[in-house]
Amino acid sequence: MLAMQHNGSTGIAPIPGSNCTTMVQEPEVEAVARNETSTSNRPIAAGLTMTLGIVFNVVALIILAKAYNRFRRRSKATFLLFASSLVATDLVGHVIAGALVLRRYSAGSVSTAVSNLRGDPDTPCQFLGCCMVFFGLCPLFLGCAMAGERCLGVTKPLLHSQLVTTARTKVALILIWLLALCVALLPFFSLGAYTYQYPGTWCFIRVMEGTKETDLVFVALFSGLALASLGLAFVCNTISGITLIKARLRKKSWSPHRSVRSHDTEMVVQLVGIMVTSCICWSPLLVFGLMSATRSYNGLLSSERDTYRNLMVTGVRMATCNQILDPWVYILLRRAILRKIYRVTKRRASFKGSLFRSVRWDVSSFQSSEKSVNKI
Repeated sequence: MLAMQHNGSTGIAPIPGSNCTTMVQEPEVEAVARNETSTSNRPIAAGLTMTLGIVFNVVALIILAKAYNRFRRRSKATFLLFASSLVATDLVGHVIAGALVLRRYSAGSVSTAVSNLRGDPDTPCQFLGCCMVFFGLCPLFLGCAMAGERCLGVTKPLLHSQLVTTARTKVALILIWLLALCVALLPFFSLGAYTYQYPGTWCFIRVMEGTKETDLVFVALFSGLALASLGLAFVCNTISGITLIKARLRKKSWSPHRSVRSHDTEMVVQLVGIMVTSCICWSPLLVFGLMSATRSYNGLLSSERDTYRNLMVTGVRMATCNQILDPWVYILLRRAILRKIYRVTKRRASFKGSLFRSVRWDVSSFQSSEKSVNKI
């Protein structure tokens, strides 16, 4: 998913078989040529981004593995199993999609890009498009499942201990991966299609040229499932957060379950971080893709084609950042790091408070001494 490193600001050639002309217009060929010339160093940036993503995900996996070995509590172990699966999925998707994009860069030229945009999608393009959908849905599904599991654990701990086990968690993970895979494979059963996207280095659902009814259904299914996952995660995290805040306000932090509540707070904070990151990174591509497909299907895209092409490039850039930012949620939002942040913030607040009280004392002392002098 490193396609966002290769940006373009103009249009692409229409896909053969569409209602548009099948010839690539000269201005579009020149645009591809200008983009190719101005981004000759982009393979280096793409390789650096891929390397950083791999390093961050590996570090997060190591942190989660150590935490899993340290905490054997059932609720914590279930969360860590979900989290490890999410990071591992991000890592595999980052490596596979990134390798395919770098392969396109290595063979990249103006003629190659134009040929990709002119012709039908080949097998690597179909595979890359499938990876985009699969590795896009998996983190969103996993984030939703994690939010639901924590919501049950915080609001109904006894029911959670009865229903949620490690074996059932593994079954849920398999079902999530299978669901995402089934959606990603739908174009191979004539529901939708994957095509090259500008500037010819990445592939995604056909949303720009020659959009058919099946393409519109497929992109609506993809965007609907993804947005529904984000919405459900938001609801579950909100319920969990409110429940924890209420427990805090009831002054029950002194109870024997204080450590459990502390772990719950840590997990909910991490889930909120995952949800916010996913919303910011994936919402643009989901919304822009659905808008582009709808307008293309209704024949309203011709006058705004360049705008929507740029929006799609922006969307895939931001979606790619999700696999790089997700690991930082587990690296930074750990209890030890949060404690340090809290202590530093509290120390600064207490310092400012003591300084303010000192200034007030000095002013009051000066006023009282001035009154004494006036009396004399």
